[in-house]
Amino acid sequence: MATRLFIDGAAGTTGLEIRERLQGRSEFDLIILDDAQRKDESARRDALHAADIAILCLPDDAAKEAVKLAEGSGTRIIDASSAHRVADGWTYGFPELIGHDAIANAQFVSNPGCYPTGFLALVAPLVRAGLLPADWPYTVNAVSGYSGGGNALIARFEADGAPAFRAYGYDMAHKHLPEMQLHAGLAHPVIFAPAVVPAYRGMVVEVPLHLGAMAGDPTADQLRAALSDFYAATPVVTVADGAAPGELLLDRKAPPWDSLTLHVIGNAGGWNVRLVAVLDNLGKGASGAAIQSLNIMCGLPETTGLRL
Repeated sequence: MATRLFIDGAAGTTGLEIRERLQGRSEFDLIILDDAQRKDESARRDALHAADIAILCLPDDAAKEAVKLAEGSGTRIIDASSAHRVADGWTYGFPELIGHDAIANAQFVSNPGCYPTGFLALVAPLVRAGLLPADWPYTVNAVSGYSGGGNALIARFEADGAPAFRAYGYDMAHKHLPEMQLHAGLAHPVIFAPAVVPAYRGMVVEVPLHLGAMAGDPTADQLRAALSDFYAATPVVTVADGAAPGELLLDRKAPPWDSLTLHVIGNAGGWNVRLVAVLDNLGKGASGAAIQSLNIMCGLPETTGLRL
């Protein structure tokens, strides 16, 4: 029997990309609301209660409201907003870090943020292994395609006179900070420097480190080997070899992709390193991650429907 699936917020960017990844899949029976019903609380409640699994592609407050509407239903929920990423009772939907069994058995799964996906993929395994200190003052520099900023930012970057570069987050209170700190097991919040560039999709997340100033004197080769071992069994995350790339590019018209590539780029002595993650902010950073968790929750191969 097909799993009854409701996407609340299916008309948004993340919802549309999830729908695209589900095309032609007989494992799911989609519950679809028309334009009028999408904003009708009663219709949404009925859909949430009728579904086996619901994926919330909504702003934070609306996602919290949807969870309340679903109360008493037993419906399993994947929340693509940032509303529940550090909330009690929610499983963090990053199977490579959290474990597949935790997601397979969860009722409530919070989809990781796009920037935190890159940061956590790089840092969390190395902190767990004791190669990087949990009390280090980490800095994250990142650029993203504009699609992750919602309809207003998409319109701004696609209009005449669009900006070539948009840096933001100068209040030092970005909503991703608690997520990065908690799931990496850090003693301090990171300093996060995000920016947007005129590419529709794609993301580069970088963590520069002065390894020579750390206790234990870790080297770039040790970090790369540890990440390679950690992700050896996953088909989604790839760790590049030690050759330093001449450049890393984001294509303005890149097609969707759901994989994640990690780079550990050290200097000649190995004492300075740039940890770099390259991903699609709408793929492993949003819709692709939701599909991966959905597959795991339904007992299906985790890469089904993904674009790797």
